[in-house]
Amino acid sequence: MTGQSLQGSSAISINVGGFKRRLPSDRLSRFPETRLARLLRCQSKESILELCDDYDDAEKEFYFDRNPALFPYVLHFYNTGRLHVMAELCIFSFSQEIEYWGINAFFIDSCCSNTYHCRNMEPDREEWEDRSDEGSTASSFDEILEFYSDAAKFDKQMLGSVRRKIWLMLDNPGYSIPSRVISVFSILVVLGSIATMCMNSMSEFTLLDSEGLPQEDPRFETVEHFGIGWFTFELVARFMVAPDLLHFFEHPLNVIDLISILPFYLTLLIDLVAESTPALANLGRVAQVLRLMRIFRILKLARHSTGLRSLGATLKNSYKEVGLLLLYLAVGVSFFSVMAYTIEKEDNDGLTTIPACWWWATVSMTTVGYGDVVPGSIAGRLTASACILAGILVVVLPITLIFNKFSLFYKRQKQLEIAMRSCDFDEGIKEVPSVNLRNYYAHKVKSLMVSLSNMSRSSPSDHSLNESLQ
Repeated sequence: MTGQSLQGSSAISINVGGFKRRLPSDRLSRFPETRLARLLRCQSKESILELCDDYDDAEKEFYFDRNPALFPYVLHFYNTGRLHVMAELCIFSFSQEIEYWGINAFFIDSCCSNTYHCRNMEPDREEWEDRSDEGSTASSFDEILEFYSDAAKFDKQMLGSVRRKIWLMLDNPGYSIPSRVISVFSILVVLGSIATMCMNSMSEFTLLDSEGLPQEDPRFETVEHFGIGWFTFELVARFMVAPDLLHFFEHPLNVIDLISILPFYLTLLIDLVAESTPALANLGRVAQVLRLMRIFRILKLARHSTGLRSLGATLKNSYKEVGLLLLYLAVGVSFFSVMAYTIEKEDNDGLTTIPACWWWATVSMTTVGYGDVVPGSIAGRLTASACILAGILVVVLPITLIFNKFSLFYKRQKQLEIAMRSCDFDEGIKEVPSVNLRNYYAHKVKSLMVSLSNMSRSSPSDHSLNESLQ
């Protein structure tokens, strides 16, 4: 058997799973990169067997162990040069089949192309959703185990059952009626503290001493001291009943509790030092800065809000997307600021330097539009229009990814809260709560199967690429 005898023959015999046909060689040669056309260029039986499953030298017949129901679509391709996809076909099997025969998907006719590509993308969307559900299930499962592991540590401690009830009441706002009451009261104290800080900055509530200098309103001071006392009591109580004191401040919410009261005590310390040592009077400015840090108390609401905790987890795990967003904005701001400077520097007093144009480009790309600096020329306005449109596109693209992650973490947090609220430790911990391990295991197996399937889908094209390179 030589390559010349194959190419010289007018037709070759094909047997695909019992479906036999005799195909003209000139028709196959129209598509030289396909599997059947490459058979015509084979120089030996070994090279033939690399492309088909068996070869009958006596009958000059090539055998392929493939699905005979799909081969008519391949025959139609060789006859017309176009592929058509029927509605009842499995897109995954059809994709594998045309990859095996070396037929590219761009040969699919326009009447079937949109349907094929839309149906071909559905498994990828389902796979992404499965990965999201799997990540949510796995992470929630691990967090639930960690929660019960912490609760189990009280069994070996003095007054463990009492401390565990207090710990659940303080750390789990929806665990019981007392925990809900404490949660609502804590929220009111936080809001009251923020409200008094805001009102203290208003001239209507400012009090003056005998020398005409502003001083603290005693009513606001009382609310502030009460709030600090409550926040301190909360933090100390949580610390005293924590299952693991050494790792207490590794939790972000506990760090927020510490930051919310630290400025007050540092301010007291600085005031005492400044009064006792006149040379350090400038420390009063530091105390003013520390007073402004009281605004961080608003973050204490994250302990009582699922959305805020989910937002924090999203930002923590979306640093790549956030970095991508900042990179896009930096490139756009740099480009449009130079454009605006070049066009407006001679006629616009607000755009005479590139750093001033940075401010204008940042405000425009983020679609804030203060209006303090605006281009006056027609070219400048066209540049501003392009800057605004580019800003919309730049902001929208990464936001979609961040929103998907937020939905995932919100779902996870809800699952964790439901599991925590349904726990019962009245008789100690006898077993880990019931978790659907079948679904957890099924997600893992399904993920593995999808990965193997993707590898098998990519291997034929890789094999064809390697052969073409050789």
